[in-house]
Amino acid sequence: MGRAAWFVAGAAAGVYGVVRARRAAETLTPDGLRDRAAGLSLGAQLFAQEVRTGMAEKETELRERLHLVGSTDSPALEAGTTEPDQEDR
Repeated sequence: MGRAAWFVAGAAAGVYGVVRARRAAETLTPDGLRDRAAGLSLGAQLFAQEVRTGMAEKETELRERLHLVGSTDSPALEAGTTEPDQEDR
């Protein structure tokens, strides 16, 4: 390998190192830490929203399967049966 190739490789490694060091230093500043905390908070809020949406969808699906759409006070639940249609069989 020629000297020019080693020079280019060294220069590229130096630039890469400087860029990485600047990014690391920026993340440790108060503004960088604040940005990271805000990102983490937003991510947690989005995750909680997705969980709530999934729970609501699953509850709707279960209510439809059990023919309980619209009411939580169902005679089937009070009687202790899992399927409201059991008497019809």
